[in-house]
Amino acid sequence: MSKSVALHTLGCKLNFSETTAISRMLENDGFIKKDFDEIADLYVINTCSVTDNADKECRQLVRRIQSKAPEAMVVITGCYAQLKPAEIAAIPGVNLVLGAAEKFNITTHLKELTKNDQGKICSCDIEDVNVFTPTHSVKERTRIFLKVQDGCDYNCSFCTIPMARGKSRSDSIDNVITNVKEIANGGAKEIVLTGINLGDFGKGYTGGRKHEEHFFDLMMALEEESPIERIRISSIEPNLLTNEMIEFVSNSKKFMPHFHIPLQSGNNSVLSNMRRRYKRELYQEKVSLIKQLMPHACIGADVIVGFPGETDAAFNESAQFIESLDVSYLHVFTYSERDNTLAAEMKEIVPISIRNNRNKILRQLSYLKTQSFTNQHIGQTRKVLFESVNKNGMMEGYTDNYIKITAAYNKAWENTIVDWAI
Repeated sequence: MSKSVALHTLGCKLNFSETTAISRMLENDGFIKKDFDEIADLYVINTCSVTDNADKECRQLVRRIQSKAPEAMVVITGCYAQLKPAEIAAIPGVNLVLGAAEKFNITTHLKELTKNDQGKICSCDIEDVNVFTPTHSVKERTRIFLKVQDGCDYNCSFCTIPMARGKSRSDSIDNVITNVKEIANGGAKEIVLTGINLGDFGKGYTGGRKHEEHFFDLMMALEEESPIERIRISSIEPNLLTNEMIEFVSNSKKFMPHFHIPLQSGNNSVLSNMRRRYKRELYQEKVSLIKQLMPHACIGADVIVGFPGETDAAFNESAQFIESLDVSYLHVFTYSERDNTLAAEMKEIVPISIRNNRNKILRQLSYLKTQSFTNQHIGQTRKVLFESVNKNGMMEGYTDNYIKITAAYNKAWENTIVDWAI
């Protein structure tokens, strides 16, 4: 009798692509995939641990599974599983915890797992994790998230990702091209290049040989060889986004005029305490060059509020700097203390209520930025890739420069690029 599996992803698009890969492995092993809200024999939760909320959500999901399917087995993997395996193993109902090196060996571990196993841990020291496993999403064939890089060699004072994912490593350009061609055969019209520190692409080994490649090399290869006509860069550090890359995108027929560049703070003192590798002046230079070459380009930014030592004056300076930037939207994160990080030991703690208030201020600024960016394009015709989903008679898509379009559902437009008057 076939067993069923339901999977759930917490966190980033990279996690989403990895969950899809795990799902394919399980389906190839005979499991029948079900929605997470359904009753299944096995539940797999791929966790994030960027914020405390992700940890809490994982625990809540396990409790929900215990309530609806007490006989099911539960496997936890992902960043939270690597960072705090013993803590997860102690959660009632968790049968298996898989660390960073073991999540793609899940089918092997399941062969030895029984419901009587409680809190079994299969993990290793993160320093020993040095293998790159390429993954890509398949849930929505219109837009595919393709992992080309993993891990991070940076040590930002607030971040646990190097401890959860290990050293920077990546695929080879040849393998990326092979995967892109495979994705194209499935009918996808857009790929999003993803990684933990995407601009660091090129580090690592393939077949025992060290890579001698860089992210710009990958961009040029994809421009020449990708059969997919729309390519996006998911997120890239400002110090790794070279002027050469920006100029290349401005002349590209395939790379979309859309950049997501983490800022984190618009105050140089806070950036220094965060151990970021740039000052706000560099960020401003990158935004200015993008807008000079591509006035229509969409630029998104990550920002953290409430970092230790972020005084009212520092926050106000940061907010004013962001307001002055010609960016299109913000992803705003409220700082939360993470164990074993330098920031957790800093003394000038910002009260939670102030952190939350600052989050609201910047989210409102983000809304205004998005409205302004969209309004600038009213009357223009841009190319929209519509997704293959009917949402109560409506469908959604994105322009080349990432303006979200909602239209009455038209089956002929599914997974199709349409000229659209905004």
